Amino acid sequence: MILEFLTVLIYALCLLIVLLFAITQVILFYKFKGARNLFAKNQLPPLSPKDDLPPVTIQLPIYNEQNVIQDLIKQVVAIEYPKDRIEIQVLDDSTDDTSSMVGALVSELNAQGIPIIHIHRKHRTGFKAGALKEGLARAKGEFIAIFDADFLPQSDWLLRGMPYFKDPKIGVVQTRWGHLNRDHSILTRVQAFALDLHFGLEQIGRQAHGVFMNFNGTAGIWRKSCIEASGNWSGTTLTEDLDLSYRAQLKGWRILYRPDIITPAQLPQSVQAARSQQFRWNKGGAQNFRQLWHILWAKKDISLNEKIFGTAHLFSSSIFFLVLILIVLSIPLLWIKNSHPQWAWIFYLFQFFGLTTLLLLWSYTGAYKLFNTQRKLSWGQALFDFFVFFTLAIGLSANNAIAVIQGHLGVITPFVRTPKFNTLDPKRGDGVKTRANYSAGGQLAPMTLELFLMLYALFGLFLATKMGAAGDFGLAPFHILCILGFGYLLIKSIFDGFKK
Repeated sequence: MILEFLTVLIYALCLLIVLLFAITQVILFYKFKGARNLFAKNQLPPLSPKDDLPPVTIQLPIYNEQNVIQDLIKQVVAIEYPKDRIEIQVLDDSTDDTSSMVGALVSELNAQGIPIIHIHRKHRTGFKAGALKEGLARAKGEFIAIFDADFLPQSDWLLRGMPYFKDPKIGVVQTRWGHLNRDHSILTRVQAFALDLHFGLEQIGRQAHGVFMNFNGTAGIWRKSCIEASGNWSGTTLTEDLDLSYRAQLKGWRILYRPDIITPAQLPQSVQAARSQQFRWNKGGAQNFRQLWHILWAKKDISLNEKIFGTAHLFSSSIFFLVLILIVLSIPLLWIKNSHPQWAWIFYLFQFFGLTTLLLLWSYTGAYKLFNTQRKLSWGQALFDFFVFFTLAIGLSANNAIAVIQGHLGVITPFVRTPKFNTLDPKRGDGVKTRANYSAGGQLAPMTLELFLMLYALFGLFLATKMGAAGDFGLAPFHILCILGFGYLLIKSIFDGFKK
């Protein structure tokens, strides 16, 4: 009886926490709706190259990016800004042919008078954060712009972003990510949906609500003095961007988000690449929660509202762990429900938590549609994209839950780069030499776990038919989503393997 009671209690606590998270998303949706049209009114005119502009350093942290690095550098070199006011740092930790490619291209550009330098580390101490920190020590700019290897900034990007630093409290200007390969597959559409939610509902909503937000690691500009005053870059987590963002805001700096400045970028096209990126982001989120939540609550000069939404923000990746617990406990719960009729009232109460899905459906679909007005999405398209997103979010729960557990337990793993596929020249493909670096643990472990969970959910459907005279199908929709989510990832992993 004690074991059954604990199972029901843990299940209920997980449902409650997920519901509370959904409520924060609804609040941010309301703030997003109210603020989304204000950005045009608050838009500042771009600077002119003829103005007296402050010096800027553009940092390009790379690691084995031979398929995209040439396009990145050529695009960055084309950014409009006086040559005597700008420098470009290629922060190269590569161990493959990328370094020789960069060296040759930098020499060629230097001969043309382009202020670009190649900083090649022979080690990966601190990973991306370590490279950024080392580059910062040599940076001449008062402002630091950062681009990952798969981003292609527009020529006026810097002139449009710099005016907002007229406010001395602004430490960071973050711009919106565009998606070059949104329609490549269901997987890329789901990732575009999730990122649009982040850059719409989350970033606009948080900015309008006056609560903590974050720099997204790329396509943004930092005030150099803000980085230094906030303790500089740190490699103690896999999401150094979130870490420094919170430390800066705890020091009183503000982050400004501009959704009207869009930087095109590519999305991971294979399941292996998506798992790798999701693992890093979610583990880094858990690491930051572990490091920062108590500092956030100990800070006396920030509001209770900021503390609550900051905690929810830092904890958001841990929702995947709760989803995994709900999946694992769903079958024992089905048996308990039908073995203990005296607890029927508890399971009636559980139906209330179906509100979580409705809240997420309403806020996410609404925000996604409003954020993509230029695409003229119908409600049917928006609802379909939400359904696919929701399904694959469940499918990725196993991979992401492992990442979250490691993050909370302090397990140290290397920064694993996300593989880049050249969307401008698909014939280049993805380098065979770097393929082994994409996943620290390979594909067998996550595929095995996903197969088990898919079969587990199938067993849940079978068990439902054996409960009572007419069966008990209350959890059947959840089990079907599990089967679809885990099944899609398995099938696509196999097909991706055949393409190699």
